Amino acid sequence: MISGKVAIVTGASSGIGYATALALAKAGAKVAAGARRTDKLESLEKQIAGSGGEIMIHKLDVTKKPDCDAFVDAVVKKWGTVDILVNNAGLMPLSFFKNLKVDEWDQMIDVNIKGVLYCTAAAIPHMIAKKSGHIVNISSVAGRVVFPAGSVYCATKHAVAAFSEGIRQELSQRANIRVTCIEPGVVATELLNTITDKSLEKFVQASKQMDSLQSEDIANSILFAVESPAHMNVNEILIRPTNQER
Repeated sequence: MISGKVAIVTGASSGIGYATALALAKAGAKVAAGARRTDKLESLEKQIAGSGGEIMIHKLDVTKKPDCDAFVDAVVKKWGTVDILVNNAGLMPLSFFKNLKVDEWDQMIDVNIKGVLYCTAAAIPHMIAKKSGHIVNISSVAGRVVFPAGSVYCATKHAVAAFSEGIRQELSQRANIRVTCIEPGVVATELLNTITDKSLEKFVQASKQMDSLQSEDIANSILFAVESPAHMNVNEILIRPTNQER
């Protein structure tokens, strides 16, 4: 059980991060929620606190290592430890590579890869010191399946999957730190709104019309992983809508 444990969630201002923060708080965890949009975090804070849960919010840009360090330091100062880290912050501005949207590539690499590395780097010394912890990284079905217009995005999510397995091998047996990689298919979140490539408009509309997963579905899968017994490490969860083919 996770009642009383300290959980950090990045990208907590909407979608999967918001739903995960709610689910963890409902299960009794103390939740530290980080994101750039503090107004959204304030809404989350009111919702959790109003239900009797414990939460702290923190402005966070995961592309800046000092931000990640400061966030974790603030959590440890307030609650003394970090038990769970959910690396959720991510972007998905899909585009055909030939359109050379270099700024979007850089942004995805900074958020989807470096953000995961920076936040994990900030939290891991505290977990190693007490030989206990759980890191949950949000990858994607795109971390397994490559598709047109997803070259760079898929590369970032493959990187998250590889990183997750690497630190599992490094830390699970030696430091009792569990690692879980969550790989959602199409989820009804704001991710599609980041796509600027006009040639993908039909894809965006088709995705929005799909009977997609909900953020709460992913939050529940995360809850399953972190609430599993100590001897059990849920390494990966691949979860797609029933009507998603790939």
